[in-house]
Amino acid sequence: MPVLPKYQNKKIAIYGMGLTGCSAAKVLKKAKAKVFCWDDDKKTRQNIQKLNFTIDKFWVNKKKIDSIVVSPGIDIYKCKIKNFLKKNIKKIITDLDLFFDLNKDLEVISITGTNGKSTTCKIIEKILQTAKLHAKTVGNIGTPILNTAKTKKKCFIILEVSSYQLQYSKLFRSRHAAILNISPDHLERHKNIRNYTKIKSKIFFAQNSSDYSYINSRNRHSKLIKNIFKSKKIKSKMFLINNSNSNFLLKKVKNSYFKGKGNIENLNFAYQIAKNLNISDKVIIKALNKFKGLPHRQEIIISNKNTICVNDSKATSFEACSQSLSNYNKIFWIVGGKPKYKDKFNFKNFSKKIIKAYIVGNTASFFTKKLKKKIPYKISYNIRNALKNIYKDLEKRKDKNVTILLSPAAASYDQFKNFEERGNYFKTLIKKKFNKNINV
Repeated sequence: MPVLPKYQNKKIAIYGMGLTGCSAAKVLKKAKAKVFCWDDDKKTRQNIQKLNFTIDKFWVNKKKIDSIVVSPGIDIYKCKIKNFLKKNIKKIITDLDLFFDLNKDLEVISITGTNGKSTTCKIIEKILQTAKLHAKTVGNIGTPILNTAKTKKKCFIILEVSSYQLQYSKLFRSRHAAILNISPDHLERHKNIRNYTKIKSKIFFAQNSSDYSYINSRNRHSKLIKNIFKSKKIKSKMFLINNSNSNFLLKKVKNSYFKGKGNIENLNFAYQIAKNLNISDKVIIKALNKFKGLPHRQEIIISNKNTICVNDSKATSFEACSQSLSNYNKIFWIVGGKPKYKDKFNFKNFSKKIIKAYIVGNTASFFTKKLKKKIPYKISYNIRNALKNIYKDLEKRKDKNVTILLSPAAASYDQFKNFEERGNYFKTLIKKKFNKNINV
């Protein structure tokens, strides 16, 4: 990866030394910047000292700091050095900004939204690779963008972008930028849906007239995005995406993965971006038929004449969970965990599809209030107990063809490190029950 001459000898502070902070520190050290690092966690500080990063309370020592890189997970209005950061907010940059400085010649495709980001990135990657183009997915999907190795070939970088990354970014520009959908999420940080939508819309701000933007015409928050477009005088070419974009494709795509509502929405965006890259329908259809969904996103673990077991651990809000609820019937639903702030539950379209809910996690009272008098439920406390309760209830039923669905509509942090660990635990238990060789 090339160096950044503009940062040479500059004093750069990095606050938050997780994967993103460490990747930024490495890049800036190569650029011969004077880097001062801090993390509020003592163990993290001890670990980064071993990497030869300078630990420094830069906000106390009154150094003249030129720029501040803040880790995306940090809310500058609630952190320990909030007063310093608020005073120096104009100096804050992000890993997105550093990445753009490094890679102005790359063709970047950026995807944001509330649900479906990772899947859409991977669909686009599959299409481009099937078209014999060099493409790789990075960013919020797992690999920090600043760890992306520079390639000599023409390369398409497909970037999953979160609202946390966009909130403080100033320079980042993407050739193709998409907002898949907007629903209430991360409101504990962004306060309300209007602020959240505005932050997501920042993905379009640095674009110029040769760039492309994509928004969901069917999403109820699209009107606000359009108004932001007008008020900010955004120059890119806008494409309104809806189901009609790829209706004809669905008749030719035999992959059952694209039967669900959410995955059709993801396909619509991927298709339009691919067409703007001059990729033929034949290549797109070939790629879609080969595509395999990502783990923990409506991942079918078991499918036989009696039972379908689905791992949808990534569904951490009710909006995300509703996509699974709409795709299946006779559902034994495992729900619960750490609920999202101000998340809304609406069972109008699902109450007849759900046979019973099994509440897990440390906030059973929250989910009890949501389900009471709407859906039969049992408090199971954890996934193991929930499955035991489901198996007992199944023994009492004459009809089969049921769905066992882990779609928690909540974050995993009350009982697991992350949604992956939660999903893998579910898969392990299903494997033991059905004696199947399931990868976890």
